This record gives sequence, structure tokens and C-alpha cells, in this order.
Amino acid sequence: MKVIRSSREMYELSARWKKTAQVISLVPTMGCLHEGHLSLIRHAREVSDKIIVSLFVNPIQFGQNEDFDSYPDQFERDSGLIEAEGSDALFYPPPEEMYTENFQTSVKVKTLSQGMCGIDRPDHFGGVATVVTKLFNITSPDIAVFGKKDFQQLIIIKRLVKDLSYNIEIIGAPIVREKDGLAMSSRNVYLDSAGRKCALCLYQAIQASKKISHSRDELSAEQIIEETKKIVTQAGGQLEYAVVVNEFTLVPDNFVNNNSVLALAVKIGDSVRLIDNSKLRS
Repeated sequence: MKVIRSSREMYELSARWKKTAQVISLVPTMGCLHEGHLSLIRHAREVSDKIIVSLFVNPIQFGQNEDFDSYPDQFERDSGLIEAEGSDALFYPPPEEMYTENFQTSVKVKTLSQGMCGIDRPDHFGGVATVVTKLFNITSPDIAVFGKKDFQQLIIIKRLVKDLSYNIEIIGAPIVREKDGLAMSSRNVYLDSAGRKCALCLYQAIQASKKISHSRDELSAEQIIEETKKIVTQAGGQLEYAVVVNEFTLVPDNFVNNNSVLALAVKIGDSVRLIDNSKLRS
């Protein structure tokens, strides 16, 4: 596996691969890898000839009082895992390579960025869209693989690709969970034993909501949201949002249907924020 720090070197390597008609997949990450990330690399291996994994903690998608400064840096461990999964290149740029002095350009996907996580993190998805656009331009992939756990992000990236006319297939890979149902997340490492127990409320709310959805032909989204609030509150979590939205457009549903997704964000303790989602009638 080749570790590349320079945007130009990454661009030139990708261009050489393209000259031989090899299919290239990109798996963007911010490091602190877990089984969920590794599953994305495996998925990329199934659909492409060459895999590029990017590892970059993107400063412009973090807001004030978020965990940018404390975000785990485990490069040696992460690069070893990435190489073991068969990646052909690891793009690991320093911040000044991605954001040169007096950097002024941003990419925003307007409407899709406004609700859900965008309410409390108004600049987050602009930062995501900007760095993903840069990664697409630098690596020139045919395919990019993202996890479905970041549901709103996935829909935003699909919209970005369509709107900016990228010839890139966006694949959403399934959520990978611990044995007890907790969705794997880099931020799970922040949880103490009490927080880890409390964090199960996200999956418990999803499971309860799916059970209700399958038991009734007509069910309002408000009933699902109230059930979610109850479960999260009883567990000691702080519900930031719970919404029932269309899986393709993020438009809120009034009643549960076959395209409805429950998405929620919960704060555990003083600082750990976790998200999860699931189709309600899958």
C-alpha cells in the first residue's frame, strides 16, 4: 500500500490507473477506524480494481466546542488496518495540503443540510460537502463508499454528485453494530461504562419503533417520535432530535410508509453525541 501525502501525487497515481481502465473506489475516513470502516473497504474491494482510502480529520466540519482538538489520532494503527484490508493507496494529507493559506471556497447543499444534524451543527455539512468535493477532484474515483449510519450525510453526498455532474457511483454500505446493537462509531471510545449502557437507548428506540410499525397498518410519525423520546429519556440520554423522514429526500413523513426512516441523535452524558437510523418497515 502506498501512503500519499501530496494531492498532486494522488491525482497522478489515479490518472495512471485510469489509463489502464481500472475501476477506482474511494473510501473517505477520518481515522480512529472500527469494523464499520473496514466493512466499507471490503465492499469497495468487491466492486473495484483499485481502492483509495483517505484519512483526514477535516477541521471545517467541526463547530465550536466540538471535539476536533481531541479527536483520536491513531495513524499507525489505522494505516495497518487499512493495508491489511487490501487498500492500494492511503491518502493522508496534512491540513495545509487541503486548505491552503487564505482558503475561501465552500460547497453547500442547501435544503438537505438544514434539518436533523444541521439544526445544532449549522456549518457541519458545508464542511463535509467541501472536503468531499476536494477528495473527489483529487482521487478521481469511479465509486465512493459511505456508511449508512451517517444517513443525512449520505443523502447530501448523493445530491452533491447529481448537482455537480460527477460521474461517480455513491454506494451506501449497511450499518455495522456491536453484538448488543450499538452502532459502531469512532466516538464510542469516549463512553464510560455508564455511558455505554445508556447509549443502547438509540438501538432500543429503533427496535421498539420498528415493532410498532410492523404491527399497525396506519401509524403516525408523531407516535414513533413520542415512543423514541420515552425510551431515550428513561435511559438517561438527552434527545437532540428524532424524525421520521423519506429515505430518498429527507422530507418528513406524517405517517409511516415503506420508505420511512427513523433517524435520531442523542447526547450521552456531558459530551458524547451519537446518531443512528433505520428504515421502519425493512
